[in-house]
Amino acid sequence: MDARACLRSMRLRTLPLSLAGITLGVFLAAGERGVRPLTVVLLALTTVCLQILSNLSNELGDTLHGTDRSDRQGIHYSIQDGLMSVPEMKRLIAVMAVLSCLCGFGMVWSAFGSPLKPLALAFLALGAAAVWAAMHYTLGKNPYGYRGLGDLFVFIFFGLATVCGGYFLTGLHWSWRILPPAAAIGCFSVAVLNVNNIRDMKSDAATRTTVALRLGERRARIYQTLLISAGWILMTAFCLLPPVSAWRFLYVLSLPGFLLHLKGVWTLRDRALDPMLPMLVLSSFAFALLGGLGFLLS
Repeated sequence: MDARACLRSMRLRTLPLSLAGITLGVFLAAGERGVRPLTVVLLALTTVCLQILSNLSNELGDTLHGTDRSDRQGIHYSIQDGLMSVPEMKRLIAVMAVLSCLCGFGMVWSAFGSPLKPLALAFLALGAAAVWAAMHYTLGKNPYGYRGLGDLFVFIFFGLATVCGGYFLTGLHWSWRILPPAAAIGCFSVAVLNVNNIRDMKSDAATRTTVALRLGERRARIYQTLLISAGWILMTAFCLLPPVSAWRFLYVLSLPGFLLHLKGVWTLRDRALDPMLPMLVLSSFAFALLGGLGFLLS
C-alpha cells in the first residue's frame, strides 16, 4: 500500500475542522478550571482518527455507489486514480476504526479513571455512535449522506459533540452556556459540507440526494450564507453573556477569511469552488482558536 496514496485519501486538509471544536471546548474548560493534559492529547488523537476514518469511508462509499466518476468536480482521490484498490482501502478503514476505538477508550479512561463508571459508559456509547456515523455517511447499503441527512449528523458530531465533549471530558464540568459556541462550530462544519456539495451538484445528482440538490444552486448559496452568519451570531451571543470582556471578541480577527469564502461561494462555479473548502476549514479553526484564547485571557 503506497504511503502517498494513503495520505491523499486521508484528506489531511480537513483535519483543522475536526480540531476546531475540541480546541474551543478545551480552552473554554481551561478558562474555568484546570484540564487533564493526557485527556486532551487522547481527545485530539480520537478526533483526528475519526475524521480520517470518515474521509476514507466517504471515498470508498462514493466509489462503490458510482458517485466518484471521471466527471467529478472536486479533486480526485486514490481509488479514483487507481493508486489504491478497494481491498486496500477496506484494510486501511479497518485500521483507522480500531485506532479510533483504542484512542477513544483511552480518552474515556483518562477522563473518568475507570471505563465502568456510568458517565464513562455513556461516553463510550457516544464514541461508538461517532465511529458508526464516520463510516456510514456514504458507506453501506443505505448511507445517511445519500438521503440528505449529512448536514444533521455533521452538526451533531462535528459541532455539539466535539465542543461539548471537549469541554466536559477535559474539565469534568458542565454548563449549558457552552451550547451557543458548540452550535456555532456545528454551523461552520455544516457549511464545509455544503460548499463541497454545491461544488459536486452536477456529479452528485445521478446517485445521491444532498441538501444542496434539494435547495437548488441559488438557495444552497443562501443556505451557506445563513450557516456562517448563524455561527457568528451564536458566538457573539455567547461572548455577550456576563462577565463581558473585550478579549472574548478576539475571534473577530478571523472575519476576513469568512468574507473571502462567501465572496467565492457567490462568484465561483463547479471545480473553481474547491479552494473555498480549505479556506473555510482554516477560517473555522482560526475562529475556534482565537475564541478559545480570548476566553482564557478574559
